[in-house]
Amino acid sequence: MASELTKPFEEKMKKTLTALDSDYGTIRAGRANPHVLDKIMVEYYGTPTPLNQVGNITVPEPRLLQIQPWDASLLKAIEKAINMSELGINPNNDGKVIRLVFPELTEERRKELTKEVKKKAEASKVAIRNIRRDAMDVFKKSEKAKEITEDQLQDLEDETQKLTDKYVAEIEKKCDAKSKDILTV
Repeated sequence: MASELTKPFEEKMKKTLTALDSDYGTIRAGRANPHVLDKIMVEYYGTPTPLNQVGNITVPEPRLLQIQPWDASLLKAIEKAINMSELGINPNNDGKVIRLVFPELTEERRKELTKEVKKKAEASKVAIRNIRRDAMDVFKKSEKAKEITEDQLQDLEDETQKLTDKYVAEIEKKCDAKSKDILTV
């Protein structure tokens, strides 16, 4: 019974972790990673379309991304979208493909990125704790309405706390791994 009632809250916690992973994917760590382009939208026949759906993105070298649009007329639109993004890299357009050369990160920039990683981790932990609070509220209301017993309420609260601890530890692990990745020269 207990795990059935906590399941929707665990699902929300998993989604928080997934969101953190995708956020971390957009933070570049000195190496070219196609995921840094995930949030860039390109005007494609009047519709904002994700960059990875209008061309092929490859990593020919560790610090180089190459974008080969399926429609050559999109080169200018892709270049404009990259320039307007917060990527901070100037695209090189040779008429066939766009190349993004990632400069080596400075020590100062690495520290800034590490702070950003920690900030995102903290926001995720707050989200997990909010999910725990919502779960506890639901369980207490159920107990007041005599849908569950006091013992069941205690079991649900214990289980929810264990889930919270598990996901907060997972966030810590991901934060440490990403920070280490960024600080590795």
